[in-house]
Amino acid sequence: MIAPQTWIAVLRIVVGAWFVKAVWTKLGIEWLWEIVPYPAVSPRFLGFHPKRVAEFAAGNPVAWYKDFLEGTVTPNSRVFATLQAYGEAAVGIGLILGLLTGLSALVGLVLCLNYGLATQWMTFGQQGFHVLLVTSMLIFLFARAGRAWGIDGWILAWRGDRGGRWFRVLV
Repeated sequence: MIAPQTWIAVLRIVVGAWFVKAVWTKLGIEWLWEIVPYPAVSPRFLGFHPKRVAEFAAGNPVAWYKDFLEGTVTPNSRVFATLQAYGEAAVGIGLILGLLTGLSALVGLVLCLNYGLATQWMTFGQQGFHVLLVTSMLIFLFARAGRAWGIDGWILAWRGDRGGRWFRVLV
């Protein structure tokens, strides 16, 4: 294969763009003190989230995950909707920029595993799609995908051997 890191970077950017697209309607702009804009979870998504989670739980054959959706996520849907929206935004931006790619891929892996567990019983298309997303996140994590065409590579080149163990794990 010619330049495998380049092709992994292309895949990383495309998957990151998918995450940004997925969060597009979940976040809006709010104003702090009528001056400072910041991204906030949209009221529309906060209202939609518990209905969608209930739909995912309704026929889910994985008993422990169904119990988790009904007993933990649904009663705390505002918290989980907020975590989902900000998590998707962070993963998308991190993957597109190649910034803290290891951490972005790890958060993306958790999100994709949960999406897969929630929807795997619905259709074969859902199963395949989430298997591909989980596999992509594992590739980004273990291939250190941000080192090619990413800010992680620039940071590592700039810092040289001065980065500690945890720094190298994150990038």
